[in-house]
Amino acid sequence: MSEADAPAAPPADGLGASLSVGIGASRGAPVEEILGLVRDTLRAAGLSPVGIAELVTVDAKADEPGIVAAAEALGVPLRTYPAGELARIEVPNPSGAPLAALGAPSVAEAAALAAGGELLVPKRKSAPTGRAPMVTCAVARRGPP
Repeated sequence: MSEADAPAAPPADGLGASLSVGIGASRGAPVEEILGLVRDTLRAAGLSPVGIAELVTVDAKADEPGIVAAAEALGVPLRTYPAGELARIEVPNPSGAPLAALGAPSVAEAAALAAGGELLVPKRKSAPTGRAPMVTCAVARRGPP
């Protein structure tokens, strides 16, 4: 087994992979922008990428190349939820943009919370140079199964 194939070390908190990382993204969002935001968000919160159990988003983004590639790069599954289900989840930072586009006032936060648990990091936006952000990210620790 090569080092690249070796299992990752468990997260420092000893809880295993328990983080749901919610992703909201504009069409065509680059994988680099998604991965950069995920890594920066986790780092700022003192969390390890090893703790990610899944990337989560809205059904309408299930085939979005950047999101799919980000899940693959992180080695985690991509789980999606219907917009109607996300619309029923109370979030601290609702927005008019996803409400107008998808019918849900939140994607990143609502998706992160959809499996239950605690919101650890509220929605953050990417900050690319020279253009508007295309990605949002929120992190929740999943509740017990």
